[in-house]
Amino acid sequence: MRVVVRTVSELCVTVGTVIVLFVVYVLFWTGVRADTVMDDQIDQLQEQWAQSAMRPSPGASGASRASGAPQASGAPQAPATPPGPAPYTADKPFAIMYIPRLGFTWNKPVLEGTATGTLKKGLGHYANTARLGQKGNFSVAGHRRTYGDPFKDFPRLRRGDAVVLTDGTSWFTYRIDKGPYKTVPSDIEVIDPVPRKSGYTGEGRYLTLTTCDPEWGHSHRLIVWAHLDSTQPVEAGKPKALRR
Repeated sequence: MRVVVRTVSELCVTVGTVIVLFVVYVLFWTGVRADTVMDDQIDQLQEQWAQSAMRPSPGASGASRASGAPQASGAPQAPATPPGPAPYTADKPFAIMYIPRLGFTWNKPVLEGTATGTLKKGLGHYANTARLGQKGNFSVAGHRRTYGDPFKDFPRLRRGDAVVLTDGTSWFTYRIDKGPYKTVPSDIEVIDPVPRKSGYTGEGRYLTLTTCDPEWGHSHRLIVWAHLDSTQPVEAGKPKALRR
């Protein structure tokens, strides 16, 4: 009997140790590795941009800004169409995102695709949605927890917050109009060109961000929608939203 009790006790201790180690791995080690990987993605992009000749975009003398008045369709006016970006490559970074509401040091690489491996390296662009700055709905997904916790503070986002991206030639400043909105994973309409529940009623240049909810689960999704508020070439310096 003592042997049985001792064996069961040792098994319980072993199982408990494995569980603790797994929790440490999920909470800490995946975050450390993901932060390193995301930093490497950003370094890769910046090196690539530094080696490429900067192409001036329309309005190089300054920012192109929307009037702020809604169009007849009810959608906010957007700036003049920026030049079309080069085709994106699956699983490769093409832009860097900044969200001041999440901290002035918060910046994450945006990669093409939303595969599991891709989202371990940064944020992922839904491949069948609009490209950055173009007409349609540029849609991006990110983990709430694990793999660097990029969208851990997603519920803090509010109407009017800036979401800024750069592709190395231009800055794109989007302004949040609605969210965080809670829905279910099967609600794929949230990344439609004109999302039905976003409040937009006409075509525009929109941004959708998505993440999981609750914080440590994935039974639901949190969504924010934004419109393109202004663009400017990188030569003009950082946009106002990123200046302290």
